[in-house]
Amino acid sequence: MLADTRILLIVSGSVSAYKALELTRLLRKAGARVIPVLTAGGARFVTPHALQAIAGEVVHQELWSLADEAETGHIRLARLPDLVVVAPASADLLARMAHGLADDLATTLLLATDRPVLVAPAMNWAMWAHPATCANLAALRERGVGVVGPNVGAMAEAESGPGRLAEPAEILAAIEAALDAARHRRERPPAAGLPMAGRPLAGRHLLVTSGPTHEPIDPVRYIANRSSGRQGHAIAGALAALGARVTLVSGPVILPDPPGATVLRVNTAAEMLAACEAALPADAAVCAAAVADWRSAGAAEQKLKKVPGEAPPPLALALNPDILATLSAHACRPRLVVGFAAETENVVSNAVAKRQRKGCDWIVANDVSGDVMGGAENAVHLVTAGGVEDWPRLPKEEVAGRLAARIAETLAGGAEA
Repeated sequence: MLADTRILLIVSGSVSAYKALELTRLLRKAGARVIPVLTAGGARFVTPHALQAIAGEVVHQELWSLADEAETGHIRLARLPDLVVVAPASADLLARMAHGLADDLATTLLLATDRPVLVAPAMNWAMWAHPATCANLAALRERGVGVVGPNVGAMAEAESGPGRLAEPAEILAAIEAALDAARHRRERPPAAGLPMAGRPLAGRHLLVTSGPTHEPIDPVRYIANRSSGRQGHAIAGALAALGARVTLVSGPVILPDPPGATVLRVNTAAEMLAACEAALPADAAVCAAAVADWRSAGAAEQKLKKVPGEAPPPLALALNPDILATLSAHACRPRLVVGFAAETENVVSNAVAKRQRKGCDWIVANDVSGDVMGGAENAVHLVTAGGVEDWPRLPKEEVAGRLAARIAETLAGGAEA
């Protein structure tokens, strides 16, 4: 896959820069030539000697190096690779990329290159969630820059959250996908005058949640519901079919992954929220998952045992995070936020109240007192600021197609949210 490819790898300032060494090893093992560029910040965490030894190439660091300019030249270096990869991509470097600055070798190369660019962000969770970072990422994505990660996990500051650099194997997979996409674009250019035909969501990032969540009571028991994930997965597939880059955050299901979607698998509501926040910014979010409202306030570390003659142990519950409300009020709020309301009575009135309470744009409401959960069909009501639309009972795939078309129309500016 990577034989005879050239990767320009820019390593910026982050404590996770050590992972760039493993990424370089994996790239070379796959047959790629790695041309390393080390920023001043990156050199605080990895040495040029280590990077050069693993890459087997001269490490480029200085924009004003007479030797480098005489032998290679930064413009030629910018045009040399098949793909430019920034891993890790610090908040500072992303900001300078977004604003077109060129005050060192890395940013000059990024501004001068005409090759595809892939970034792997890495930073503290608060920096990742900051509106400035959200705006910078949105601008870069709008220009076609690919993004892999970040992941959710422990950080150097004894904190945890979204912002952890994707693992080298994940970045390698994203590199392969980016090169494959670039190859297809070269081989099959769009027809003249019809670059967006059938793909009205091309260039858009859509976030979808699906399935139930499992909230552990002990190592073998959990709180859950009967959601199959079929509706959420159908929505993710319908959006991908319209050209969107889809991130699907899925609870435990037994469904195949929708074609074209990137699937992040989680179990609990807390994990689902963290994965959603890590996936931002997005143009729209569709929260179709049936998230458990409560979790055990203190999950047992060992299996709870039934003792003859004794009452069952008490089960204390705690509220789970509200994913829909959180995304609706988020600093990186998607332009369009769509929630679902699974009701058994007063379906429309409850959905109208929920839309106002959660702060989202639309609510897709359905009556789940019958065979909807786990079934193949759904009858929904679309609640918006403009009123309520009653849709007929349809296969879930057709409901997904209708909703995807409405989302595409709204994001294109042809309809009000």
